Amino acid sequence: MAEDRYNRAQEVFRQHGGTLRTGNALALGIHPRTLYRMRNDRVLVQISRGVFRLASLPGLSHPDLVAAALRVPRGVVCLVSALAYHDVTSEVPHEVQIALPRKTKAPKIDYPPLRVFWFSDAVLSEGVEIVMLDGVEVRIFNLPKTVVDCFRFRNKLGLDVAVEALSQAIKRKGVQPAEVLRYARPCRVERVILPYLEAIQ
Repeated sequence: MAEDRYNRAQEVFRQHGGTLRTGNALALGIHPRTLYRMRNDRVLVQISRGVFRLASLPGLSHPDLVAAALRVPRGVVCLVSALAYHDVTSEVPHEVQIALPRKTKAPKIDYPPLRVFWFSDAVLSEGVEIVMLDGVEVRIFNLPKTVVDCFRFRNKLGLDVAVEALSQAIKRKGVQPAEVLRYARPCRVERVILPYLEAIQ
């Protein structure tokens, strides 16, 4: 009986990409005792508090982004974290930067380190992509929107980060200036970005 539950629990993990939050695992019928036995037997690896992954799977390619997406499902990966994902920055993220709706409480999690930026609903809903990373859906801003957001938060990130991202996005990734300006207008940074766009072209 216990072995049946154990094997069934492994199958549930496999059917859901190999990674589950504790609450999701319990909702899918896995008993807490089975879950912790699987962890103690090293069938599961705990990648963050309350987030487990089958140990037999290959290592995560983006462990911090996956853990953040599972722990903060409403969050959208943004700014330097999104630039690193899109491979247009020399910055090394030491935290996962996520966007949340205004008036949302900052999540209290120990891993990965998070930095929250609050966005209005209108700005938060624009340019969101859902990408599959290691079997987990991760919400992340597309590249043109990320570049614009870096200009919006240039006082916190540094203007050099935003300018480098804009240059790399256009020269290496083929982003069109019109795509950048489409997001710049509603974010009210069009006049800030235009001189840099003209210098790059």
